[in-house]
Amino acid sequence: MNQINQITLALSKGRIFEETLPLLAAAGITPAESPESSRKLIIGTNRADVRLIIVRASDVPTYVQHGAADLGIAGKDVLVEHGGEGLYQPVDLNIAKCRMMVATPVGFDYPAAVRRGARLRVATKYVDTARLHFASKGVHVDLIKLYGSMELAPLVGLADVIVDLVSTGGTLKANNLVAVEEIMPISSRLVVNQASMKLKHEAIQPIVDAFRSAAGK
Repeated sequence: MNQINQITLALSKGRIFEETLPLLAAAGITPAESPESSRKLIIGTNRADVRLIIVRASDVPTYVQHGAADLGIAGKDVLVEHGGEGLYQPVDLNIAKCRMMVATPVGFDYPAAVRRGARLRVATKYVDTARLHFASKGVHVDLIKLYGSMELAPLVGLADVIVDLVSTGGTLKANNLVAVEEIMPISSRLVVNQASMKLKHEAIQPIVDAFRSAAGK
């Protein structure tokens, strides 16, 4: 297959992949195997001109930006942190929905801390998002970057509050934390490399249109 005709779609394992399957089906694309059961990082499909690459969710925009993938599906949380440079974001797919929230230990008076101008220690993976949010409120913060188990940080005195994705809130509740402020709703978007959109427009546009239609846009 000539590389100019090959379409590469970057996906991550887990919830996003599972919720993407109906959208792929709407575009006439069926993965040859599941990334959950396969160790392969490049997966073929029923279409000779379309392949999937399996990457970390946080890396999807980077692969698409630099042209290693023509398209990808990434959460708004990842795209905000990435900055979206070099990407088209033509469709909000309305999948993998959750909320970016500020959460505190139960009993922590967050509104009072904000009112009196307290300097808050904030643990998060989403440093840029947190910085912009608290700056917009005029709140001074010390940001502590973590890569997982955010809920632990307030429990052991590392942070006063956390900024993290919240779906059901079950993990917060189990760790005696409570969501106190919504920063933004999160869902996953289709992203497209700008050069690919021009060079491979005839091949990519039908995929974009099928995803848009399947997402009810």
